[in-house]
Amino acid sequence: MINRAIRALNFLFVVLFLLLAGRLWYVQLGEGADIASHPSNPRHGSLQAGRGRILATDGTILAYSAGERRIYPFGASLAHSVGYLSARYGASGIEDAYDAALSPPDISGDPIGQFDEIRSAIQGRTPVAHGADIVTTIVPAIQQELFTRISRYPRAAGIVLDPRSGAVLAIAAVPSFDPNEIETLFPTISVDETSPLLDRATQGLYPPGSTFKIFTASAALDSGVVTPDSRFEDPGYLAVGDTMLHDNEGEATGYQDVTTAFALSSNVDFAQIALKIGVDDFYRYLARWSIGGSLDYQLAASRSSVPPKDEIASGELAQMGFGQGALLVTPMQMALIAATVANGGNEPRPFIVRQIVRGGVVVGAFSSGTLASPISADTADEVKKMMIAVVERGTGTVASLPNVVVAGKTGTATNPHGAAHSWFVCFAPADDPRVVVAIVVENVGYGATFAGPIARDVLETALQSTGTSGT
Repeated sequence: MINRAIRALNFLFVVLFLLLAGRLWYVQLGEGADIASHPSNPRHGSLQAGRGRILATDGTILAYSAGERRIYPFGASLAHSVGYLSARYGASGIEDAYDAALSPPDISGDPIGQFDEIRSAIQGRTPVAHGADIVTTIVPAIQQELFTRISRYPRAAGIVLDPRSGAVLAIAAVPSFDPNEIETLFPTISVDETSPLLDRATQGLYPPGSTFKIFTASAALDSGVVTPDSRFEDPGYLAVGDTMLHDNEGEATGYQDVTTAFALSSNVDFAQIALKIGVDDFYRYLARWSIGGSLDYQLAASRSSVPPKDEIASGELAQMGFGQGALLVTPMQMALIAATVANGGNEPRPFIVRQIVRGGVVVGAFSSGTLASPISADTADEVKKMMIAVVERGTGTVASLPNVVVAGKTGTATNPHGAAHSWFVCFAPADDPRVVVAIVVENVGYGATFAGPIARDVLETALQSTGTSGT
């Protein structure tokens, strides 16, 4: 009887041992890789010494490891895009999106690798594994200028693109934070009402105001609803159903052609143009431009907010024609709209990571691509002329530069949460565009007064940094 009980107990212990061994084996092999690669895994701290660097396009270091500490030389300037890495709070930006490439090979889920590590230690060899380097498209001089300029305001964002490829040359938002101090700062900034962790350049949603007239003019010309010679009357107001629309500050631009209406930023004229386009075609062009769709960016990016088509009455459509109503877009979206005009009607796919380099060898490369082709080259050329008129004789003269023809568009976007948002979108040289700039400054007023000078200064630095002599 006792022997039987002992045998039963032994059998129970064997079964429990096998279950425990099986569970450990499953965790080690089945879940080990996922656990090892998770950004919140504390083992990441012990791998920091071998974590790959994040570099600007010219090789300038944007992030590197010193022992178990991650260093960010550009600090708050690139905090949103480069991101941070924390054993306690995880990762963000490129640090998160490309964690698998940046991390050294982790053998915590690889029994064979662990055995080799033990064998190397017995033999007195302790080789340090290294992760890959991530090479970005960032140009340091442009980045510094952009961040310095927008930092003069409490809340703002900007992005600089190469319209030919979609490469992000600079991108910044304020308020920001110092990723070098993320362990100390995170508990505070994560609940801060000003949202320092939010990348306003790619995730902030704003009414675009008159910068969206670039879209409306493109859709109207491309669909044949208007021609450059079409003329409209602007007495300063327009009644559409129960909605009364006005130009800014009671202005009235009178009777003029489309180019002059664009240059003087007539809301009344562009409300009429939107109504001539009609809901169906207006939404067809929104879809062709991927407005409301994915921008296929390598990092997190909000989709523009477009009200449902079946809820659009004539008054709402008229307001959307000049960038108001329920329409909300990101600065990235507006930069891509301008880039489409600059690029002959082809919308480039934006990207910020250029290469993954491991041991001096390129193991991953990302290059230009086309996100969409929403308008014809002829339409793009006509809208470009209209944008040049804005800077030469319209609301955007503040953005003019010596010896360079600049194409641009101002925007003053009213919103229910305070003073208007100030916008400016531009590109240059107009006859061979190399640089697109989009700037938004929250709750300050006119686009030409606040965002315009920032865009001009950033554009000038960008042209110098890219070796563009202008026209």
